[in-house]
Order: sequence, then structure tokens, then C-alpha cells
Amino acid sequence: MGGIRRLNHAVLFVSDLDRALAFYTDVMGFKLLSREDRFNAAFLRTAESTNHHDLGLFGLGPSAAPRQRAQVGLYHLAWQVDTLDDLAAMRTALTEADHLSGESSHGATLSVYGRDPDGNEFE
Repeated sequence: MGGIRRLNHAVLFVSDLDRALAFYTDVMGFKLLSREDRFNAAFLRTAESTNHHDLGLFGLGPSAAPRQRAQVGLYHLAWQVDTLDDLAAMRTALTEADHLSGESSHGATLSVYGRDPDGNEFE
């Protein structure tokens, strides 16, 4: 049996699909590939990706319960950039959009952290 190579894509439930799309395209730089209105869903890809899609978003509507921190489940997603300039640009974009939630140095790597409009955290 072959081993797992890497994570191919992530799928998130969001309360407001249009709001999430604006965040992930305008702030994070994802490109919208397709929108599936019958499922209230959208699929996005990063500029340099060779995946079919890197992120799927499924809108649940305004009655969706907000995400709770420190519960069993996904803690955060980690997106990789190529250069420190790219990291600085992401930090600036997140700061300007008021979505930067932290920074850290893991020794070999530097990170910035943010949260999308539904509180989903990423590095």
C-alpha cells in the first residue's frame, strides 16, 4: 500500500457563502473556479496550485451555529507561501482586513495566523 503524500484540499462549512468567497478571493488571493448554486457551494484554487481545487466552501445559511474554539475537530489549516515577501504581503492583507490573529516562529519557519469570517483558523 502506498502512503499518504499530502493533503489535497480542504472543505469548510460557512454561514454566508458570498462573504466567505469575498474573504478567500480578495484577502487570501484564491481564484474562484466554480460556483455550484444548487449546493450553495464554491470551489477555489491558489494561483500556483496544480490541484483541481484547494478549497471547497459550502454555505449553511445564517441560522448555522457559530464555530466554537477548543472543541474536538479541526484546529487550523496551514497554507504555504514561497518567500518571506509573500508572507509579509499576506500579513499586510490580513491586517488590513482585520483578520490577523497572531504570528510565530517555529525555528525553521515563520508563520502568521488568521481567521476567516466564520472563525475558521489558518496559518
